[in-house]
Amino acid sequence: MKYALLLMGHSNDPACGEDGGASPEEFFTFDQEITAAGVVVSSFALEDPELGVAVRSDADGERVVSSGPFAEVQEFVGGGYIIDVANIDEAIAWAQKSPASAPGGHVEIRPLAPY
Repeated sequence: MKYALLLMGHSNDPACGEDGGASPEEFFTFDQEITAAGVVVSSFALEDPELGVAVRSDADGERVVSSGPFAEVQEFVGGGYIIDVANIDEAIAWAQKSPASAPGGHVEIRPLAPY
């Protein structure tokens, strides 16, 4: 079954970001391990949330384009993996190995819909 591992951070958490949290080398090491295991369908890393753009509808249904940050909460998706594993327990095991689940972040696991 395919799962999305969403690598989450929090911009107000001192354990997340350039001054805290997992190092890029830890992420590169994890990426090599999970890729070598043959479970990665695809992966991505995102730039900082403030570099993104949101498109939504206003009360009249007109599309409005705005720059970030997008939500009042300061959580953001920093990257992710689509993995193909036997079950949720295996997906959890990969999330536990990810440096993104260290202090300053967490990994959200979502099963992919089969359509």
